[in-house]
Amino acid sequence: MKRSRSALAPASFEALARMRRVLREQSAQPATLHQAPHKPRAPADGAMLFRRAVADAVPQPPDERAGIARPPPQPKAQQRRADEQQVLVDALSDPWDWEAAVSTGEELFFSRPGVPTAALRKLRRGGWVIKGELDLHGHTGDEARIALAAFLNRCMLEDRRCVRIIHGKGHGSKNRLPVLKNKVRHWLMQREDVLAFCQARTVDGGAGAVMVLLKSSTR
Repeated sequence: MKRSRSALAPASFEALARMRRVLREQSAQPATLHQAPHKPRAPADGAMLFRRAVADAVPQPPDERAGIARPPPQPKAQQRRADEQQVLVDALSDPWDWEAAVSTGEELFFSRPGVPTAALRKLRRGGWVIKGELDLHGHTGDEARIALAAFLNRCMLEDRRCVRIIHGKGHGSKNRLPVLKNKVRHWLMQREDVLAFCQARTVDGGAGAVMVLLKSSTR
C-alpha cells in the first residue's frame, strides 16, 4: 500500500523550513566565506615621496645654502702683527760701518738740511718738552730695532715732537762698548720723520740717552 505525499511527518516539514531560511539568509549576505585573507599594504617609497614633495622647490645659490662647510678663518691678527714687525725690521738696517758702531766718546748729533739753528740749540739745551720716552735697556739688537720703529710710528700718529730714547752707555755689553748707542744713531738717521737728535743733557741721561726732534704730523 503506497503512502501519500501528505503523509510526511511534521518534523520533516520543520526541518525543510529551517533549511530554506538558512539558504535565504546566506544568499542575502555578501559571500565572504571564500575571500582571500587581507594582505597588508606595502609601505610607500620614502625617496619617491620626498622627490614629489620638493619637485617645485627652487634651489638657492651655493653661497646661501645651509650647512655648507666653509674653510676656517685665517689668523689674520697674528699674521698682520708678524708682517708689521717684518716691515719694521726691513725699514731700519744695522750700521755697515762697524768701526763707527763700536766707537767711544763720540757725542750723538744729527741734523737734516733746513732745520733752523734755533731749533737745534733749543734741543741741545733741553728747551723742548719731552712728550715720550723709550727705554731700550735689556733689549737685543733686533728687539731694540723693532721697539724703536714702533715707538716712533706711534709718536708721529700722536704728534709728539720731542722724545727721549734711552739706549744705555754699553757698560753691560761685550767689551763694555756702546754698540746699541751707535745702532740707535744709525736707525734714527734712516727715518725721514726725524729732523734732528743729540745727546741728552746730564740731567736727562747724558751719554746713555738721546733727544729726538720729530716732524709735526699736523703740517
